Amino acid sequence: MLVRLKGEDRLLLDARAAARGLRPATYVSALTRCHLRRVTPLPKKEFLALKRSISELAAIGRDLNQIARAASEGGRLPTSAREEFRAMLKVCEALRDNTKALLKTNEASWSSGYVEDL
Repeated sequence: MLVRLKGEDRLLLDARAAARGLRPATYVSALTRCHLRRVTPLPKKEFLALKRSISELAAIGRDLNQIARAASEGGRLPTSAREEFRAMLKVCEALRDNTKALLKTNEASWSSGYVEDL
């Protein structure tokens, strides 16, 4: 299959493919599949970043359970545990915000320039 692009479009294609760590032909193939099947795929790099985030959240959840268990048994948390709890809460909020931003950026990048069928 041969596809001709205007110079400006080729520059945009190259930039977007590079931003996703893909070769231009692979990026075009993914876009075509996305359009034909009405799906929003995640490139491997972004998918792995989400998996890492989920693993980190699971580890933090286990730590929070231990802190909660200690608090319920002793009735009061030491200052160091409270500080650790606040730090983990900040990490959870940052992971949540970063994951939301990643998904929003991903969705926007795959649909940018898309024209709805008339």
